[in-house]
Amino acid sequence: MSTPGLVLRADSLDVRYGASQALFDVSVDLPTGQILALLGPNGAGKSTFARALSGLVPLTSGSIEFDGQDISKMPAYRRQNAGLTYIPEGRGIFPGLSVIDNLRMAARRAGGRAEREAAVARAIELFPILGSRTHQRAGSLSGGEQQMLSLGRALAVKPKLLIADEMSLGLAPIVVDAVFQSMEQVRDAGISVLLIEQFVHRALGIANQCVILSRGRVGWSGPAADAVSEVLDRYLGEAKSTASNG
Repeated sequence: MSTPGLVLRADSLDVRYGASQALFDVSVDLPTGQILALLGPNGAGKSTFARALSGLVPLTSGSIEFDGQDISKMPAYRRQNAGLTYIPEGRGIFPGLSVIDNLRMAARRAGGRAEREAAVARAIELFPILGSRTHQRAGSLSGGEQQMLSLGRALAVKPKLLIADEMSLGLAPIVVDAVFQSMEQVRDAGISVLLIEQFVHRALGIANQCVILSRGRVGWSGPAADAVSEVLDRYLGEAKSTASNG
């Protein structure tokens, strides 16, 4: 049964890696057209949660509803085709291929030739720097340009939900600014975003909702504006102070 107003409902997710449990009874709701910041220290289970939503790791128990459909047992490729796009930490591009070939590969799911060409054009319109790098090998781009290419690939086919895992990791401050501006552009285009991010205060500055994971469990959830300092101190501690710089 679909839940009105929600693009995503994760209900009581448990995930195990062998004998080790990574997620414990994690429930998260993401309203359509909003950004949800998923925060927590290293090892809290953030990437495991993203991979579970994407179908890359199986659930031990719980259910996932996406765009009104139960996808709990759906293969990863079908989730992607349904409009759930995951950008993993590490950018998710093909470094040996040119920029244009990276975009064309992503656009294959758009449909016929006209739709594929329109998808590539859409990515270049969003990130004009890619238009001047079309024949350059993706692996030779700067870190920021690789992130733009990764986002361009993800957004070419108009996903309903974008899961962005540490998009700003290792980038210069000026490029981090561009990444966060891009996330706001994505939301303004009507695409929901699950944002896993090291820059805590920057993430909260653009997010509508916030969930803090602690040792595989939901420690706190609520409007991003309510994630005040005492909440962040309680669950993030030193991670907050180091990640908020920039």
